[in-house]
Amino acid sequence: MPALTVGFDLDMTLVDSRPGIAAAYRALTARTGVPVDAELAVSRLGPPLRTEIAHWFPPEQVESAVRVYRELYPAYAITPTLPLPGAREALDAVRTRGGRVLVVTSKIGRLARLHLEHLGLTVDELAGDLFAEQKATALREHGATHYVGDHVADMVAAAAAGVPGIAVATGPCSSDELRAAGAKVVLDDLIGFPAALDGMIQLAWEQ
Repeated sequence: MPALTVGFDLDMTLVDSRPGIAAAYRALTARTGVPVDAELAVSRLGPPLRTEIAHWFPPEQVESAVRVYRELYPAYAITPTLPLPGAREALDAVRTRGGRVLVVTSKIGRLARLHLEHLGLTVDELAGDLFAEQKATALREHGATHYVGDHVADMVAAAAAGVPGIAVATGPCSSDELRAAGAKVVLDDLIGFPAALDGMIQLAWEQ
Protein backbone atom coordinates (compact mmCIF):
# COMPACT_ATOMS: atom_id res chain seq x y z
CA MET A 1 0.00 0.00 0.00
CA PRO A 2 1.18 3.57 -0.62
CA ALA A 3 2.11 5.64 2.41
CA LEU A 4 -0.93 7.28 4.01
CA THR A 5 -1.33 10.90 2.88
CA VAL A 6 -4.71 12.50 3.54
CA GLY A 7 -5.72 15.70 1.81
CA PHE A 8 -8.26 18.05 3.38
CA ASP A 9 -10.20 20.96 1.99
CA LEU A 10 -10.13 24.03 4.28
CA ASP A 11 -13.31 26.15 4.37
CA MET A 12 -16.24 24.27 5.95
CA THR A 13 -14.19 21.08 6.09
CA LEU A 14 -11.51 21.93 8.67
CA VAL A 15 -12.66 25.43 9.65
CA ASP A 16 -15.87 27.41 9.90
CA SER A 17 -14.77 30.55 8.12
CA ARG A 18 -18.26 31.93 7.50
CA PRO A 19 -18.18 34.68 10.17
CA GLY A 20 -14.78 35.94 9.05
CA ILE A 21 -15.53 35.78 5.34
CA ALA A 22 -18.83 37.58 5.90
CA ALA A 23 -16.94 40.31 7.74
CA ALA A 24 -14.48 40.58 4.86
CA TYR A 25 -17.32 40.93 2.36
CA ARG A 26 -18.94 43.65 4.46
CA ALA A 27 -15.60 45.45 4.54
CA LEU A 28 -15.39 45.07 0.77
CA THR A 29 -18.81 46.71 0.42
CA ALA A 30 -17.73 49.55 2.68
CA ARG A 31 -14.53 50.06 0.66
CA THR A 32 -16.02 49.83 -2.84
CA GLY A 33 -19.63 50.93 -2.37
CA VAL A 34 -20.81 47.80 -4.19
CA PRO A 35 -23.40 45.92 -2.11
CA VAL A 36 -22.54 42.27 -1.43
CA ASP A 37 -24.99 40.06 0.45
CA ALA A 38 -22.42 38.59 2.82
CA GLU A 39 -24.74 35.98 4.30
CA LEU A 40 -25.71 34.68 0.87
CA ALA A 41 -22.07 34.60 -0.19
CA VAL A 42 -20.98 32.51 2.79
CA SER A 43 -23.89 30.10 2.32
CA ARG A 44 -22.25 28.81 -0.86
CA LEU A 45 -18.56 28.63 -0.01
CA GLY A 46 -16.45 26.31 -2.12
CA PRO A 47 -15.93 27.77 -5.59
CA PRO A 48 -13.06 30.20 -6.23
CA LEU A 49 -13.31 33.76 -4.94
CA ARG A 50 -13.65 35.18 -8.45
CA THR A 51 -16.80 33.13 -8.98
CA GLU A 52 -18.51 34.77 -6.00
CA ILE A 53 -17.17 38.25 -6.74
CA ALA A 54 -18.57 37.99 -10.27
CA HIS A 55 -22.09 37.74 -8.81
CA TRP A 56 -21.76 41.26 -7.43
CA PHE A 57 -19.29 43.21 -9.56
CA PRO A 58 -19.32 43.92 -13.31
CA PRO A 59 -16.73 41.94 -15.28
CA GLU A 60 -14.31 44.84 -15.64
CA GLN A 61 -14.20 45.28 -11.83
CA VAL A 62 -13.82 41.66 -10.76
CA GLU A 63 -10.02 41.56 -10.62
CA SER A 64 -9.75 44.81 -8.69
CA ALA A 65 -12.43 43.62 -6.25
CA VAL A 66 -10.53 40.37 -5.73
CA ARG A 67 -7.38 42.34 -4.92
CA VAL A 68 -9.19 44.59 -2.44
CA TYR A 69 -10.91 41.64 -0.77
CA ARG A 70 -7.60 39.84 -0.30
CA GLU A 71 -6.04 42.99 1.12
CA LEU A 72 -8.86 43.25 3.66
CA TYR A 73 -9.02 39.54 4.47
CA PRO A 74 -6.25 39.24 7.10
CA ALA A 75 -7.72 42.01 9.23
CA TYR A 76 -11.31 40.77 9.10
CA ALA A 77 -11.45 37.03 8.41
CA ILE A 78 -8.75 35.29 10.42
CA THR A 79 -9.69 35.90 14.06
CA PRO A 80 -13.41 34.99 13.80
CA THR A 81 -12.68 31.66 12.11
CA LEU A 82 -12.86 28.54 14.29
CA PRO A 83 -11.97 24.89 13.75
CA LEU A 84 -14.94 22.67 12.99
CA PRO A 85 -15.81 19.82 15.40
CA GLY A 86 -13.30 17.01 15.09
CA ALA A 87 -10.84 18.95 12.94
CA ARG A 88 -7.86 18.75 15.28
CA GLU A 89 -8.60 15.13 16.06
CA ALA A 90 -8.82 14.32 12.34
CA LEU A 91 -5.34 15.69 11.68
CA ASP A 92 -4.02 13.87 14.74
CA ALA A 93 -5.64 10.66 13.51
CA VAL A 94 -3.68 10.80 10.26
CA ARG A 95 -0.41 11.36 12.08
CA THR A 96 -0.92 8.68 14.71
CA ARG A 97 -1.41 6.23 11.84
CA GLY A 98 1.93 7.25 10.38
CA GLY A 99 0.46 9.51 7.70
CA ARG A 100 1.00 12.97 6.28
CA VAL A 101 -1.53 15.83 6.16
CA LEU A 102 -2.13 17.87 3.03
CA VAL A 103 -4.49 20.85 2.65
CA VAL A 104 -5.75 21.55 -0.86
CA THR A 105 -8.09 24.53 -1.08
CA SER A 106 -9.58 27.04 -3.48
CA LYS A 107 -8.40 29.79 -1.13
CA ILE A 108 -5.14 31.45 -2.11
CA GLY A 109 -2.29 29.79 -0.26
CA ARG A 110 -1.00 32.70 1.82
CA LEU A 111 -4.47 33.37 3.27
CA ALA A 112 -5.08 29.68 3.92
CA ARG A 113 -1.79 29.53 5.80
CA LEU A 114 -2.85 32.44 8.02
CA HIS A 115 -5.87 30.41 9.12
CA LEU A 116 -3.82 27.31 9.83
CA GLU A 117 -1.18 29.23 11.77
CA HIS A 118 -3.74 31.22 13.78
CA LEU A 119 -5.56 28.04 14.82
CA GLY A 120 -2.42 25.98 15.33
CA LEU A 121 -3.44 23.41 12.72
CA THR A 122 -0.17 21.90 11.52
CA VAL A 123 -0.04 20.42 8.03
CA ASP A 124 2.78 18.93 5.99
CA GLU A 125 1.85 20.49 2.65
CA LEU A 126 -0.48 23.26 1.48
CA ALA A 127 -1.74 23.88 -2.06
CA GLY A 128 -4.04 26.81 -2.73
CA ASP A 129 -6.03 28.54 -5.46
CA LEU A 130 -7.29 25.22 -6.87
CA PHE A 131 -10.85 23.99 -7.49
CA ALA A 132 -12.53 20.77 -8.62
CA GLU A 133 -10.34 18.91 -11.14
CA GLN A 134 -7.51 21.41 -10.54
CA LYS A 135 -7.15 20.03 -7.02
CA ALA A 136 -6.39 16.60 -8.47
CA THR A 137 -3.05 17.88 -9.74
CA ALA A 138 -1.91 18.71 -6.20
CA LEU A 139 -3.36 15.49 -4.80
CA ARG A 140 -1.38 13.43 -7.29
CA GLU A 141 1.76 15.52 -6.89
CA HIS A 142 1.82 14.97 -3.13
CA GLY A 143 0.82 11.32 -3.27
CA ALA A 144 -2.56 11.71 -1.58
CA THR A 145 -4.31 8.46 -0.74
CA HIS A 146 -7.62 10.08 0.36
CA TYR A 147 -9.27 13.49 0.03
CA VAL A 148 -11.70 14.97 2.54
CA GLY A 149 -14.08 17.79 1.60
CA ASP A 150 -17.52 19.29 2.07
CA HIS A 151 -18.33 20.21 -1.54
CA VAL A 152 -19.35 18.14 -4.55
CA ALA A 153 -16.35 19.65 -6.35
CA ASP A 154 -14.10 18.04 -3.73
CA MET A 155 -15.52 14.65 -4.65
CA VAL A 156 -14.84 15.49 -8.31
CA ALA A 157 -11.25 16.28 -7.32
CA ALA A 158 -10.86 12.98 -5.49
CA ALA A 159 -12.23 11.02 -8.45
CA ALA A 160 -9.95 12.86 -10.88
CA ALA A 161 -6.97 12.04 -8.67
CA GLY A 162 -8.03 8.41 -8.43
CA VAL A 163 -8.39 8.42 -4.63
CA PRO A 164 -11.39 7.83 -2.35
CA GLY A 165 -13.39 10.93 -1.48
CA ILE A 166 -14.47 11.30 2.14
CA ALA A 167 -17.27 13.84 2.45
CA VAL A 168 -18.39 15.85 5.46
CA ALA A 169 -21.85 17.41 5.33
CA THR A 170 -20.71 20.58 7.10
CA GLY A 171 -20.78 22.87 4.06
CA PRO A 172 -23.31 23.90 1.42
CA CYS A 173 -23.83 20.42 -0.07
CA SER A 174 -26.20 17.80 1.32
CA SER A 175 -25.28 14.22 2.11
CA ASP A 176 -27.25 13.05 -0.92
CA GLU A 177 -25.44 15.51 -3.20
CA LEU A 178 -22.07 14.43 -1.87
CA ARG A 179 -22.92 10.77 -2.27
CA ALA A 180 -24.17 11.35 -5.81
CA ALA A 181 -20.89 13.16 -6.59
CA GLY A 182 -18.96 10.00 -5.79
CA ALA A 183 -18.12 10.17 -2.09
CA LYS A 184 -17.02 6.78 -0.77
CA VAL A 185 -18.00 7.80 2.76
CA VAL A 186 -20.29 10.62 3.91
CA LEU A 187 -19.92 11.85 7.50
CA ASP A 188 -21.99 14.34 9.46
CA ASP A 189 -18.73 15.98 10.56
CA LEU A 190 -15.09 15.17 11.20
CA ILE A 191 -15.82 13.60 14.58
CA GLY A 192 -16.44 10.36 12.73
CA PHE A 193 -13.32 10.65 10.59
CA PRO A 194 -10.85 8.51 12.61
CA ALA A 195 -13.18 5.50 12.59
CA ALA A 196 -13.99 6.00 8.90
CA LEU A 197 -10.29 6.19 8.06
CA ASP A 198 -9.59 2.98 9.94
CA GLY A 199 -12.37 1.27 8.01
CA MET A 200 -10.98 2.44 4.68
CA ILE A 201 -7.44 1.40 5.58
CA GLN A 202 -8.66 -2.04 6.65
CA LEU A 203 -10.63 -2.43 3.43
CA ALA A 204 -7.58 -1.46 1.35
CA TRP A 205 -5.46 -4.07 3.17
CA GLU A 206 -8.07 -6.76 2.54
CA GLN A 207 -8.19 -5.96 -1.15
